[in-house]
Amino acid sequence: MAWILIVFLILLGGLIAPFGDLLGTRIGKARFSILKLRPKKTATIVTIITGGFISAISIGLLLLVSEEFRQRLFVDIPFLQKTLDDSKKALIPLQKERSKLEAKINEKEKELNKLKSDVKEFRSGNVVIKRGQTLFIAEINSNPNIKSDLGKIYNTADRYVQKIVIPSKKEIKNILLWRPSDISKIEEVTAKNGSWILLIKSATNVLKGDNFVVVYPDLLQNKIILRKGEVITSEILEKNELDYRNVNSKVKTLLTKTSDKMRVRGSIVNEITTRGEFVKKIRDSLKNNKNIQYQLDVVSIRDSKPAEPIIVDLKITEL
Repeated sequence: MAWILIVFLILLGGLIAPFGDLLGTRIGKARFSILKLRPKKTATIVTIITGGFISAISIGLLLLVSEEFRQRLFVDIPFLQKTLDDSKKALIPLQKERSKLEAKINEKEKELNKLKSDVKEFRSGNVVIKRGQTLFIAEINSNPNIKSDLGKIYNTADRYVQKIVIPSKKEIKNILLWRPSDISKIEEVTAKNGSWILLIKSATNVLKGDNFVVVYPDLLQNKIILRKGEVITSEILEKNELDYRNVNSKVKTLLTKTSDKMRVRGSIVNEITTRGEFVKKIRDSLKNNKNIQYQLDVVSIRDSKPAEPIIVDLKITEL
């Protein structure tokens, strides 16, 4: 059926085309004019109209004879257009998600490159000092000879770090590299009345045998950050938690919270020192009564400054 229709359309076009050409030629010779146009242009327009007539008849016959053509023209094409529009709308959030994903990938690539760099440093030698590690701590009190005191601190820190990085070298040399602006800042701050804690930290990973260590300062005011008798952290021990495992867990949680809280206040001490055995003290209290709640308070037993030990005791209160 399709081949018959194609052959018919070819024959029909072949018959109508000469007719249109002949009609245009005769109109041209007859000097016929439409809308006051020149005869030649009129003949051209007639030829064009004839070609359009051929196309219209072809499409009309296709619509009349071919159900498949009608299906594709009036059903499939609008459906495909609607599907395309819906796909474009659905693509918008996906494009946004793709942008976010690409940003995350770029961030992870940076982290990976940094990790590779650190691994390379570790593999290329023995790392004896890590980036950000505190190398030296000194207490500074303001006085007229503050620059001389700072010089002695720098020299002492140099000798200490040299023993870590180049222990075999007997000759004393300046191994620490400072930024001049950091030195100026230390001198400016410590020249004011008061007491200060100077922390000298490493700016990079350092391998054993390196000739220099790049450092930067961290200057803290040497003031009391914790008072004697002050309650630092507290926890409630419920009735259903009065067994050894829960008690031990509560104590660990209390000490972790205490350590975190003191770091926020400015303490540079890594560990909390406890007086007595916390767990034993709680268990002894529980022997008297296990049917009530208890409040556990971590209490400071002395005044403490940033570089001084944090020593605490446990206070147990029945609720």
